Amino acid sequence: MSSSRAPSHPASSPNASEEGGQANIPEIIRKKRDGEKLQPEEIRYFVQALGTGSFQEGQIGALLMAIRLRGMEADETLALTREMAASGRTLAWPEQWRRLLVDKHSTGGVGDKVSLPLAPALAACGCKVPMISGRGLAHTGGTLDKLESVPGFKVSQSPEQMKEILEKVGCCIVEQSKKLVPADKVLYALRDVTATVDSMPLIISSILSKKMVESLSALVLDVKFGSAALYHTLESAQQFAQNLVSVGNQLGMKTAAVLTRMDEPLGCRVGNSLEVLEALQCLEGGGPGDLRELVITLGGILLWQSGRADSVPAGATQIGQVLDNGTALRTFQAMLQAQGVEPELARALCQGTEEQRLQVLKPAGTQEELRALRDGTVQQILALPIAQVLHSLGAGRTQEGQQINHRVGAELLVTMGQQVRKGTPWIRIHYETPQLSNPHRGTLQKALILGDAEPIAPSSKVVKMLLSAEESAATGSQGERGGIPEK
Repeated sequence: MSSSRAPSHPASSPNASEEGGQANIPEIIRKKRDGEKLQPEEIRYFVQALGTGSFQEGQIGALLMAIRLRGMEADETLALTREMAASGRTLAWPEQWRRLLVDKHSTGGVGDKVSLPLAPALAACGCKVPMISGRGLAHTGGTLDKLESVPGFKVSQSPEQMKEILEKVGCCIVEQSKKLVPADKVLYALRDVTATVDSMPLIISSILSKKMVESLSALVLDVKFGSAALYHTLESAQQFAQNLVSVGNQLGMKTAAVLTRMDEPLGCRVGNSLEVLEALQCLEGGGPGDLRELVITLGGILLWQSGRADSVPAGATQIGQVLDNGTALRTFQAMLQAQGVEPELARALCQGTEEQRLQVLKPAGTQEELRALRDGTVQQILALPIAQVLHSLGAGRTQEGQQINHRVGAELLVTMGQQVRKGTPWIRIHYETPQLSNPHRGTLQKALILGDAEPIAPSSKVVKMLLSAEESAATGSQGERGGIPEK
């Protein structure tokens, strides 16, 4: 396989003249500061100048803040996304893969290990999944960190290696290459230190530029909302999702979004190696129901969009079948081996008992259970305080490049709607150094919300699907969730 440079634009040098004369960095900053619309040539100049040293860091930060405060119109965001994708190389695949290339992206959550079972399940259904993933950000976990808890797993793969893995296995999960969307690397680092991480145009361009260079035919976005998500309300998440879907489709990718709850953790295990164990349960046809629901929903959309299923429910049924019959698990094992895991370790993880899996992943030195402080019905288990405690215990990073402890994590021992008695163990914390402190314990106890109501069934994590207007018309759908089969 080859990776090719994105096509260049006429007059695209950072020194190129624009309609109003020579490009001027302070003038571009002033225009956006004053709420004016940037022209495509100015956006192109800005992105290409990132790699030439024409901008000072302070100037880049000033423009990012102006974008954060003033926003961007839809065509500005589209232009920014295209230029960021064109700042590096584009992955080129065999022509026969054209309709098979699919991927998903999540806006980040607690316990979100969906990519681990979803990628091999899609590959088992005939898709090609060149998944470029990230590391943990703030309190949210990262797919690459989870996979690196498996000894030997290599997230760094060249385009040629990616193609070889896709040919043999059908899926790979890798980190972003330095040659893919280099402009995003510059902006991403500066957004973190300039308090502009939450800028919608910057988020959209960052996400979709990386997916654009994968040359995808279909993309599904898991947009989370709630107290542990970037967007706290359904309304704000829906606006963001609609913008993502619109820009993605204009870039030539069939793009859909699913709005999902992120107040409670997804599944029962949080933390890198623990989430690998839970993903393996899902790949065996078991595991928590909310994890399976999200995997088959997202997978069903992608199978339908890529023409491998007649409808979203039919696609969800196919994903469920490969989870239940072991095909997805065997594909995951093949991906582990293709990305550097020794065959005997991959076999122990995918075919072994829970004890054998723990021998591979090496549990934390200390495990401590916290107990319910009173009788009641579990109304909520708040994800954010759990994630923040685990982050402080070493499961996450406080600065770029910091080593994390893959063994730190938590297991939820009760479920939503369950009645518990005072003294019932409700969470098990896995830790080493630093140790769990009394302030940590106090924070965790506040995460368990008990009430006096009768036992209730937990609500679905999936709230709504957002398809393009054309797709909604084709399915006769208004974009609402419906017809997704449960196990």
